Amino acid sequence: MFTKKQRSGIFLLIILILIVQCLYYFIDFSSEELKSNSQQIIIYKAEIDSLRLAKLQASKPVVFSFNPNYITDFKGYSLGMSNTEIDRLHAFRATNKWVNSAKDFQKVTQVSDSLLTAISPYFKFPDWVTNPKPKANYTTSYSNNSKPKTFAQKQDLNTATAAQLKKVYGIGEKLSERIVTYRDKYGDFIADVQLQEVYGLSPEVIENVSKEFTVKSTKPIIKINVNEATIDQLVTIKYIDYEIAHNIIEQRTLREGFNSFDEITKVKDFPIKKSEIIKLYLTIN
Repeated sequence: MFTKKQRSGIFLLIILILIVQCLYYFIDFSSEELKSNSQQIIIYKAEIDSLRLAKLQASKPVVFSFNPNYITDFKGYSLGMSNTEIDRLHAFRATNKWVNSAKDFQKVTQVSDSLLTAISPYFKFPDWVTNPKPKANYTTSYSNNSKPKTFAQKQDLNTATAAQLKKVYGIGEKLSERIVTYRDKYGDFIADVQLQEVYGLSPEVIENVSKEFTVKSTKPIIKINVNEATIDQLVTIKYIDYEIAHNIIEQRTLREGFNSFDEITKVKDFPIKKSEIIKLYLTIN
């Protein structure tokens, strides 16, 4: 049983419920402003997505043109090459040979066609490879179309003048002066292989010079016995720093002495590319 007050309250609640239901049914609460805002939200979301995509594109690493002959371990890894493929390239370069085309690069490294297609557009070879100078009409006083010159027929590299060197194909005024400047700065050449030290001389040009010139007279040098040398003695040799000298002595102790120069080249951080130069100043006893 409800009291009169309770019955009035229930009746009033029922009336309120009916009024609210009628309002909800007969009045349209939708708004053009809400629809407009929804459209603006869609446009805003599309703009955010485009900005996010642009940021992702900008964050991608940029690959610049490079000479594939000088790919390092890190560079090769970042390009997608395997360790075996990188090692093949380094072993090929250790023989003082060069990669001169994308085809040569694949032949040496044995990379897949898909990887070659992705990275070869970034290969940049020297101008003398991509735009070689014509040789057909080039003649000099040193040209010899018969057989190579003998040691006696060649001129002494340590007495050659810049004018004489300039007559070799591929040697201009600047390169001839660099050869003479290097010789004057470091003393006479000890061996023809030191031409690799002169900046700007390509392997082909060095070969042309070697056809006409060779080291005949040179100052005597005192070679260092690698099995008895101290760290201070080893660092006097070009391209050997204190860290490499320490590694050489450490390996010498473990091996109880080196038996061949090949064993020295296996020392950690040893500059293999400069091994022929370093070999001129070392002896093994």
